[in-house]
Parts: sequence; C-alpha cells; structure tokens
Amino acid sequence: MEKGNGTDYYAAKLSAERLREVYDVASPRVRRYLRSEIDFARSWIEPGDDVLELGCGYGRVAFELARSAGRVVGIDTSPESLELARTLAGTDSRCEFLEMDAANLAFGDGEFDVVVCVQNGICAFRVDAARLVREALRVTRAAGRVLFSTYAAEFWPHRLAWFEAQAAAGLLGEIDHEKTGNGTIVCKDGFRTGALDPDELAALGRAVGIEPAITEVDGSSVFAVWHVPRQASGVQP
Repeated sequence: MEKGNGTDYYAAKLSAERLREVYDVASPRVRRYLRSEIDFARSWIEPGDDVLELGCGYGRVAFELARSAGRVVGIDTSPESLELARTLAGTDSRCEFLEMDAANLAFGDGEFDVVVCVQNGICAFRVDAARLVREALRVTRAAGRVLFSTYAAEFWPHRLAWFEAQAAAGLLGEIDHEKTGNGTIVCKDGFRTGALDPDELAALGRAVGIEPAITEVDGSSVFAVWHVPRQASGVQP
C-alpha cells in the first residue's frame, strides 16, 4: 500500500492490528465515509459475482463485499495483515486472501466480474495509476465493473483530522504541516498520500482508453466506475 522512504509503509509499519487501530480512532464522520464507500461498492455487485479487492488489508471491506458476492479475493502486500484476514475469515469459504502486487496481478484475463479499490488506493499504492487501472481492467470479464475511489475535496478537514488522530496515536509519523495541504498529507517519517480530482480521473480514463462514470458519494468519496465492454474482456496494458 502506501510507501515511504522507498519501503512498503503499510507492510512495514501499519499492518494487522495496528491497521485496525486506524479505524478505531476514526471520528463518526469518517466512519460514515467508510460505510458509504462499502455501500456504494456493494451496489455494483450481483449475487454470484467473483470480486477482487485491491489493497484488502485485514479484510475490513472484503468481508462486507462477500455479503453481496459469490466469492471475494482480497490481495495486499502485507503478510501480517493477510494472516489476520485469514484468521478473521475462519471457515468462510467466500473469502480468499493472497499476497500480490496490485500493479502486477497474477491472474489471467477476465477472471472477475467486479474489481474494487476503495479508500484512495489509486493514490495510496504509489504506483502508476494508469498501469493500476489497466491491470484491473485486464482481469475483469466482459460487461464487468471496475471501481476506484479517491477523496472528495470537501472531505479534506475530516480527512486531515483523522490522519492527525492516527499520528497522535503513534500509528503514523508526525504530520508535516508545512508540506501538507491541497489534498496531500505528508508525515515527517516519509508517509505521503494525495488524491485525484474528477478531471484527473477523467484524464486517467482517456489514458486507459475507457471513459469512467465519475460519481461523488456522501460528500466524502469520488468514485470512478469503469464498465468493461460486452464484446471484450481482459483489456490489455
């Protein structure tokens, strides 16, 4: 997930139980944002769908998606978070968790009906966004859906307050307020995360050759939803 100082920040510093604490310090408004993302993603899933979640962490979203899907595969780069996800899944055969790079998926073309990446993974993974979306499109079946979310501009005060709470709890490094602003949060330990505006999402659609539907949700998220053409699946990079 997020990288700092050339390392995988979440895998190294913010995995498993520490990642769970990130959500424990969330304000009621942030919790509403997190819930609205899940509800929007679930609205695109049909019973029996095969769903892939990018950046699944310890399974927080995957378990919710599984309520609507036939099967959910969650991938992440943190072995510790994946181990916790598998423990929490128990005997629920609808969920599978694999260690994998979202920009280099080890799946064949057209294996999933829906690919989901919420909570600003499109920026947080710190990889080329076009490559990330192309890989998601490649593994999606004809007439499938690919969903990526980022933060809405008006959510900034709540987002910043949440990251400040994480820093106060020792989960992140101290916020570097001189470098933080205009949608980007920077910590003094190397953590950095931005956001994409609707125009940037539209430009990303042009780069990958499929225009997404762009929707603001709950005044907190902006979702780009790509529809894979019915006549073809496995869009190539």
